[in-house]
Amino acid sequence: MTGDHLALDLAVTIRHDGHGGVADDLADPAGLTRWVREHADALSGVLGEVPGSAARFTADEAARTAVVEVRTAVRALFARAVLPGPPSRADAGRLPSARQALDRLNTASALVPVAPRLDWPDGAEPAAAHTVSADAAPADRLAAALARAAIAFLAGPERVLLRACPAPRCVRYFVKEHARQEWCKPSCGNRARVARHHARQREERAGQGS
Repeated sequence: MTGDHLALDLAVTIRHDGHGGVADDLADPAGLTRWVREHADALSGVLGEVPGSAARFTADEAARTAVVEVRTAVRALFARAVLPGPPSRADAGRLPSARQALDRLNTASALVPVAPRLDWPDGAEPAAAHTVSADAAPADRLAAALARAAIAFLAGPERVLLRACPAPRCVRYFVKEHARQEWCKPSCGNRARVARHHARQREERAGQGS
């Protein structure tokens, strides 16, 4: 998953567990540690100025709580983004209002001051970068980085391509990559087609019995 889709990848840490329920990849600090290290490239630089800091990140409960707060806000705003379609099935009755989600996201984004900086190595083109406050707690740095990624996604062109997967039991969001894409992944499409086939068979048997 690219940095551009970091917010989407955070949202889909809520997923179908394969047994008819919903799993949470961030249910404990160890889960968040794995997730951050798996996304070290996308998170590069946001946990501090030391290269590779995301790859060495170890979460505690404060970091997990902060990230889950951002994720809840992201999923609430994703639900708003897919209107008039239905939101993910995992979110029914569990999300804050859009206004509350916006406040939560903006508050998290503001947790850590960021100073723009110009880098211009010898023999290379100048490039804009940023300096993150080294005094901020790791939980705040991570929450702020994820909130800013969500803001960039929701204010960007891909928001209109966001969809909630309609396949049976799936609770994922995805970005529609081509006009004919209906599902987040091929296995969901196969499951949906099987479900439709069984539904038609039931209708035909019911019609024959009437």
